[in-house]
Amino acid sequence: MTAPCAAAAMSQEPGGIEARLVLKRATFTLDVDLQLPGRGFIALFGPSGCGKTTCLRALAGLERARPGRVRVAGATWQDDAAGIWLPTHQRALGYVFQEASLFEHLSVRGNIAYAQKRVRSTERQESVALDQAVDLLGLGELMDRRPATLSGGERQRVAIARALAAQPRVLLMDEPLAALDAGRKAELLPYLEALQRTLAIPVLYVSHALDEVARLATHMVLLDAGRVRASGSAEDLIARLDLPLAQGDAAATLIEGRLLRHDSSEHLSTLAFAGGELHVISTTARAVGQRVRVRVQARDVSLTLARQSDTSILNIVPATVTGLREDSPGQWMVALDAGGTRLLARITQRSVQALGIAPGRELFAQVKGVALLD
Repeated sequence: MTAPCAAAAMSQEPGGIEARLVLKRATFTLDVDLQLPGRGFIALFGPSGCGKTTCLRALAGLERARPGRVRVAGATWQDDAAGIWLPTHQRALGYVFQEASLFEHLSVRGNIAYAQKRVRSTERQESVALDQAVDLLGLGELMDRRPATLSGGERQRVAIARALAAQPRVLLMDEPLAALDAGRKAELLPYLEALQRTLAIPVLYVSHALDEVARLATHMVLLDAGRVRASGSAEDLIARLDLPLAQGDAAATLIEGRLLRHDSSEHLSTLAFAGGELHVISTTARAVGQRVRVRVQARDVSLTLARQSDTSILNIVPATVTGLREDSPGQWMVALDAGGTRLLARITQRSVQALGIAPGRELFAQVKGVALLD
């Protein structure tokens, strides 16, 4: 089966997600005003207890924000000023929880088909939503099995397919990997990446794991104590020196590129991006022209004033310093612009002084490690 997912095929009204939500909690008050895109993975990111799940539940109508306003793809789900409130079952959404919560007495086929009962006949697509969701999530061989016989990763794939079979206008995912061990997470991530590439609806993805966000998110909302600290493209927010994402040993940047060529004998792929070319170790041969995303750790970027030739580092790109700040005692984070692409370099204070690092300084970024995410 090669048909696109039902959610991708579904006609999409203009506009994305608009939400104004105020909801009091014992330890904080959720107070957010969101304007989010109409497609792509949108990460609600922040530390535990910052309001991520509360925000998701308020959007779904599982908890009522007062005052509140929620509009998705042109449809108003809540508008207290106008006296509009749709309960959860009347909102065109799919919800995936940390635990799959499948119907144990039904087969995989029965679990997914159950969601189709929510779709009114006037909203059904000509194509079969069940088959499309099964194809996208690789569930063909599991259809007749009961949930008790499935691994944690397989159960979550079924839960996602069930949510998509309802043909939602938005898919809400509340830390779907949190209950899985490392092996099961690695099993499920490629399917989530397939969703990211395929779906024509927005996916609100709650997480406090930066590695998941780096692999999946196209847009990010950074929450702190119930309020929006920043909202924008994942590439921009991850590289901003004034945000906690660009601090510490785990700081990294994301680069979108296009595959130029792949050398199978050297297991080396060459990508074109706004700042030039990057060489990436890869055992997988991808189609020339394919869009790919890579992650570059700040600790893997060194700086030099002149292009080096006698070096084992393959990736050397010209860049301009756009900012810097002290990251920890003796360590500084340097923000760089490489032809319109943002990079971070974490270097010593001595190196900052020796190289005269300051905004506007032109130099070369030596990228020692690049990780393919797609």
